[in-house]
Amino acid sequence: MQIELPTNRPAIMGILNVTPDSFSDGGLFFEPEIAIKRGLLMIGEGADLIDIGGESTRPGAKSVSIEEELKRVLPVVFELARRGASVSIDTTKAEVAREAISAGAKIVNDVSGLRDPAMIEVCAEAGCTVCIMHMQGKPATMQSNPLYGDVVRDVKEYLFHAATLAEKEGVNKDRIWIDPGIGFGKTVENNCEILKRLDEFVRLGYPVLVGVSCKSFLGKILGSESSPLPADQRLEATLAAQVVAQTNGARILRVHDVLAAKRASVICSAISS
Repeated sequence: MQIELPTNRPAIMGILNVTPDSFSDGGLFFEPEIAIKRGLLMIGEGADLIDIGGESTRPGAKSVSIEEELKRVLPVVFELARRGASVSIDTTKAEVAREAISAGAKIVNDVSGLRDPAMIEVCAEAGCTVCIMHMQGKPATMQSNPLYGDVVRDVKEYLFHAATLAEKEGVNKDRIWIDPGIGFGKTVENNCEILKRLDEFVRLGYPVLVGVSCKSFLGKILGSESSPLPADQRLEATLAAQVVAQTNGARILRVHDVLAAKRASVICSAISS
Protein backbone atom coordinates (compact mmCIF):
# COMPACT_ATOMS: atom_id res chain seq x y z
CA MET A 1 0.00 0.00 0.00
CA GLN A 2 2.61 2.51 -1.05
CA ILE A 3 1.22 5.96 -1.84
CA GLU A 4 2.52 7.64 -4.97
CA LEU A 5 2.99 11.33 -4.22
CA PRO A 6 2.74 14.01 -6.93
CA THR A 7 6.12 14.91 -8.38
CA ASN A 8 5.36 18.53 -9.32
CA ARG A 9 3.75 19.73 -6.07
CA PRO A 10 2.95 18.54 -2.55
CA ALA A 11 0.08 16.13 -2.04
CA ILE A 12 -2.98 17.79 -0.51
CA MET A 13 -4.34 15.84 2.47
CA GLY A 14 -7.85 16.93 3.41
CA ILE A 15 -8.68 16.87 7.12
CA LEU A 16 -11.92 15.10 8.05
CA ASN A 17 -12.60 15.25 11.79
CA VAL A 18 -15.38 12.85 12.77
CA THR A 19 -15.42 14.32 16.27
CA PRO A 20 -17.58 16.62 18.40
CA ASP A 21 -14.67 18.60 19.82
CA SER A 22 -11.87 19.27 17.30
CA PHE A 23 -10.54 22.82 17.54
CA SER A 24 -11.42 24.02 14.04
CA ASP A 25 -14.51 22.12 12.93
CA GLY A 26 -15.59 19.97 15.87
CA GLY A 27 -19.09 18.62 15.39
CA LEU A 28 -19.58 19.81 11.82
CA PHE A 29 -18.93 16.37 10.31
CA PHE A 30 -19.71 14.13 13.27
CA GLU A 31 -22.54 12.23 11.54
CA PRO A 32 -21.24 9.59 9.08
CA GLU A 33 -23.43 10.73 6.18
CA ILE A 34 -22.28 14.32 6.55
CA ALA A 35 -18.64 13.24 6.91
CA ILE A 36 -18.83 11.15 3.75
CA LYS A 37 -20.28 14.07 1.79
CA ARG A 38 -17.52 16.31 3.13
CA GLY A 39 -14.86 13.80 2.08
CA LEU A 40 -16.30 13.56 -1.43
CA LEU A 41 -16.44 17.35 -1.65
CA MET A 42 -12.75 17.61 -0.71
CA ILE A 43 -11.86 15.04 -3.36
CA GLY A 44 -13.80 17.10 -5.88
CA GLU A 45 -11.84 20.17 -4.79
CA GLY A 46 -8.55 18.42 -5.49
CA ALA A 47 -7.57 16.50 -2.34
CA ASP A 48 -5.13 13.68 -3.06
CA LEU A 49 -5.68 12.09 0.35
CA ILE A 50 -8.37 12.19 3.05
CA ASP A 51 -7.23 11.99 6.69
CA ILE A 52 -10.03 10.70 8.91
CA GLY A 53 -9.80 11.13 12.67
CA GLY A 54 -12.20 10.06 15.39
CA GLU A 55 -10.41 11.52 18.40
CA SER A 56 -9.56 15.18 18.88
CA THR A 57 -5.89 16.00 19.47
CA ARG A 58 -6.42 19.70 20.19
CA PRO A 59 -4.61 21.06 23.27
CA GLY A 60 -6.45 19.86 26.36
CA ALA A 61 -8.36 17.11 24.55
CA LYS A 62 -9.25 13.94 26.43
CA SER A 63 -8.92 10.43 25.04
CA VAL A 64 -11.87 8.37 23.84
CA SER A 65 -12.32 4.60 23.99
CA ILE A 66 -11.32 2.27 21.16
CA GLU A 67 -14.98 1.31 20.73
CA GLU A 68 -16.13 4.91 20.37
CA GLU A 69 -13.34 5.81 17.98
CA LEU A 70 -14.11 2.80 15.77
CA LYS A 71 -17.80 3.67 15.78
CA ARG A 72 -16.96 7.14 14.52
CA VAL A 73 -14.44 6.35 11.81
CA LEU A 74 -15.13 2.94 10.29
CA PRO A 75 -18.29 3.80 8.28
CA VAL A 76 -16.55 6.86 6.82
CA VAL A 77 -13.29 5.05 6.05
CA PHE A 78 -15.14 2.19 4.37
CA GLU A 79 -17.38 4.34 2.18
CA LEU A 80 -14.72 6.79 1.02
CA ALA A 81 -12.26 3.96 0.31
CA ARG A 82 -15.00 2.11 -1.58
CA ARG A 83 -15.42 5.19 -3.75
CA GLY A 84 -11.73 5.23 -4.62
CA ALA A 85 -10.31 7.74 -2.12
CA SER A 86 -6.82 7.29 -0.72
CA VAL A 87 -7.74 7.24 2.96
CA SER A 88 -5.53 7.93 5.95
CA ILE A 89 -6.58 7.00 9.48
CA ASP A 90 -5.53 9.55 12.09
CA THR A 91 -5.16 7.52 15.27
CA THR A 92 -2.77 6.61 18.07
CA LYS A 93 -4.46 3.26 18.75
CA ALA A 94 -3.15 0.11 17.10
CA GLU A 95 -6.53 -1.62 17.14
CA VAL A 96 -8.21 1.35 15.44
CA ALA A 97 -5.46 1.39 12.82
CA ARG A 98 -5.86 -2.35 12.20
CA GLU A 99 -9.63 -2.13 11.73
CA ALA A 100 -9.38 0.99 9.54
CA ILE A 101 -6.83 -0.72 7.28
CA SER A 102 -9.22 -3.65 6.94
CA ALA A 103 -11.92 -1.14 5.96
CA GLY A 104 -9.71 0.32 3.24
CA ALA A 105 -7.32 2.85 4.77
CA LYS A 106 -3.90 2.98 3.09
CA ILE A 107 -2.10 5.30 5.52
CA VAL A 108 -1.75 5.39 9.30
CA ASN A 109 -1.17 8.91 10.63
CA ASP A 110 0.07 8.46 14.20
CA VAL A 111 0.42 11.76 16.07
CA SER A 112 1.98 9.93 19.02
CA GLY A 113 4.96 9.05 16.84
CA LEU A 114 4.79 5.23 17.11
CA ARG A 115 5.18 5.24 20.88
CA ASP A 116 3.09 2.07 21.02
CA PRO A 117 5.12 -0.90 19.69
CA ALA A 118 1.84 -2.52 18.65
CA MET A 119 1.30 0.26 16.13
CA ILE A 120 4.61 -0.57 14.45
CA GLU A 121 3.57 -4.22 14.29
CA VAL A 122 0.22 -3.33 12.68
CA CYS A 123 1.85 -1.13 10.05
CA ALA A 124 4.56 -3.66 9.26
CA GLU A 125 2.05 -6.50 8.87
CA ALA A 126 -0.27 -4.43 6.67
CA GLY A 127 2.49 -2.98 4.51
CA CYS A 128 0.76 0.39 4.72
CA THR A 129 2.27 3.86 4.62
CA VAL A 130 2.81 5.36 8.07
CA CYS A 131 3.30 8.97 9.06
CA ILE A 132 5.32 9.45 12.25
CA MET A 133 4.60 12.73 14.01
CA HIS A 134 6.46 14.35 16.88
CA MET A 135 4.48 15.45 19.90
CA GLN A 136 5.93 16.56 23.23
CA GLY A 137 3.71 15.10 25.95
CA LYS A 138 0.02 14.33 25.38
CA PRO A 139 -2.80 16.46 23.94
CA ALA A 140 -4.21 17.07 27.40
CA THR A 141 -0.96 18.67 28.63
CA MET A 142 1.29 19.32 25.61
CA GLN A 143 0.93 23.10 25.58
CA SER A 144 1.39 23.66 29.31
CA ASN A 145 5.14 24.32 29.15
CA PRO A 146 6.95 23.08 26.02
CA LEU A 147 10.71 22.95 26.53
CA TYR A 148 13.53 22.14 24.09
CA GLY A 149 17.24 22.68 23.73
CA ASP A 150 17.27 23.22 19.98
CA VAL A 151 13.73 22.40 18.82
CA VAL A 152 14.77 21.34 15.30
CA ARG A 153 17.58 19.12 16.56
CA ASP A 154 15.42 17.56 19.27
CA VAL A 155 12.47 16.85 16.97
CA LYS A 156 14.73 15.51 14.21
CA GLU A 157 16.40 13.12 16.64
CA TYR A 158 13.05 11.76 17.79
CA LEU A 159 11.71 11.29 14.27
CA PHE A 160 14.89 9.67 12.98
CA HIS A 161 14.99 7.28 15.92
CA ALA A 162 11.31 6.35 15.49
CA ALA A 163 11.67 5.86 11.74
CA THR A 164 14.79 3.74 12.17
CA LEU A 165 13.02 1.58 14.75
CA ALA A 166 10.04 1.14 12.44
CA GLU A 167 12.35 0.00 9.64
CA LYS A 168 14.04 -2.52 11.93
CA GLU A 169 10.62 -3.90 12.84
CA GLY A 170 9.64 -4.42 9.22
CA VAL A 171 8.14 -1.18 7.93
CA ASN A 172 9.46 -0.43 4.45
CA LYS A 173 11.47 2.81 4.38
CA ASP A 174 9.66 3.87 1.21
CA ARG A 175 6.42 3.83 3.20
CA ILE A 176 7.51 6.10 6.04
CA TRP A 177 6.64 9.80 6.22
CA ILE A 178 7.64 12.17 9.01
CA ASP A 179 5.81 15.15 10.50
CA PRO A 180 7.54 17.63 12.88
CA GLY A 181 4.21 18.21 14.64
CA ILE A 182 3.50 21.91 14.29
CA GLY A 183 1.47 22.98 17.33
CA PHE A 184 1.92 19.73 19.26
CA GLY A 185 3.85 20.71 22.37
CA LYS A 186 5.51 23.72 20.77
CA THR A 187 5.56 27.48 21.25
CA VAL A 188 4.95 30.07 18.53
CA GLU A 189 8.72 30.50 18.24
CA ASN A 190 9.25 26.72 18.05
CA ASN A 191 6.74 26.39 15.20
CA CYS A 192 8.29 29.25 13.23
CA GLU A 193 11.78 27.82 13.69
CA ILE A 194 10.68 24.41 12.41
CA LEU A 195 9.09 25.90 9.30
CA LYS A 196 12.13 28.08 8.66
CA ARG A 197 14.47 25.08 8.92
CA LEU A 198 12.21 22.46 7.38
CA ASP A 199 14.90 21.51 4.88
CA GLU A 200 16.80 19.89 7.76
CA PHE A 201 13.93 17.40 8.15
CA VAL A 202 13.83 16.83 4.40
CA ARG A 203 17.49 15.80 4.51
CA LEU A 204 16.59 12.86 6.78
CA GLY A 205 15.39 11.16 3.60
CA TYR A 206 11.68 10.71 4.27
CA PRO A 207 8.75 12.65 2.75
CA VAL A 208 7.82 15.44 5.16
CA LEU A 209 4.19 16.13 6.03
CA VAL A 210 3.30 19.54 7.45
CA GLY A 211 0.05 20.51 9.14
CA VAL A 212 -0.29 24.22 9.85
CA SER A 213 -3.95 24.61 8.91
CA CYS A 214 -5.73 27.05 11.23
CA LYS A 215 -3.25 26.35 14.05
CA SER A 216 -3.26 28.58 17.11
CA PHE A 217 0.29 29.88 16.57
CA LEU A 218 -0.98 31.66 13.45
CA GLY A 219 -3.77 33.23 15.47
CA LYS A 220 -1.31 34.33 18.12
CA ILE A 221 0.98 35.95 15.55
CA LEU A 222 -1.94 37.89 14.07
CA GLY A 223 -3.49 38.63 17.44
CA SER A 224 -1.71 38.00 20.71
CA GLU A 225 -0.80 35.15 23.05
CA SER A 226 -3.82 35.89 25.25
CA SER A 227 -6.19 36.87 22.43
CA PRO A 228 -5.40 34.94 19.24
CA LEU A 229 -7.31 35.51 16.04
CA PRO A 230 -10.15 32.93 15.92
CA ALA A 231 -9.60 29.71 13.98
CA ASP A 232 -12.19 30.59 11.33
CA GLN A 233 -10.23 33.75 10.45
CA ARG A 234 -6.85 32.10 9.80
CA LEU A 235 -7.13 31.08 6.14
CA GLU A 236 -4.71 33.66 4.74
CA ALA A 237 -2.22 32.92 7.51
CA THR A 238 -2.58 29.20 6.83
CA LEU A 239 -1.88 29.63 3.11
CA ALA A 240 1.17 31.79 3.80
CA ALA A 241 2.61 29.18 6.18
CA GLN A 242 1.82 26.38 3.72
CA VAL A 243 3.70 28.18 0.94
CA VAL A 244 6.71 28.51 3.26
CA ALA A 245 6.48 24.79 4.06
CA GLN A 246 6.21 23.88 0.39
CA THR A 247 9.12 26.13 -0.57
CA ASN A 248 11.24 24.48 2.13
CA GLY A 249 10.50 20.95 0.98
CA ALA A 250 7.18 19.67 2.36
CA ARG A 251 5.81 16.79 0.28
CA ILE A 252 2.38 16.54 1.94
CA LEU A 253 0.23 19.42 3.20
CA ARG A 254 -2.53 18.56 5.69
CA VAL A 255 -5.32 21.11 5.24
CA HIS A 256 -8.90 22.03 6.09
CA ASP A 257 -9.53 24.30 3.08
CA VAL A 258 -8.64 22.01 0.18
CA LEU A 259 -9.54 24.24 -2.76
CA ALA A 260 -7.61 27.27 -1.49
CA ALA A 261 -4.61 25.16 -0.43
CA LYS A 262 -4.50 23.33 -3.77
CA ARG A 263 -4.59 26.59 -5.74
CA ALA A 264 -1.86 28.16 -3.62
CA SER A 265 0.27 25.04 -4.00
CA VAL A 266 -0.12 24.94 -7.79
CA ILE A 267 0.90 28.61 -8.09
CA CYS A 268 3.87 28.10 -5.76
CA SER A 269 5.01 25.14 -7.87
CA ALA A 270 4.55 27.01 -11.15
CA ILE A 271 6.66 29.95 -9.99
CA SER A 272 9.41 27.88 -8.39
CA SER A 273 9.74 25.25 -11.13
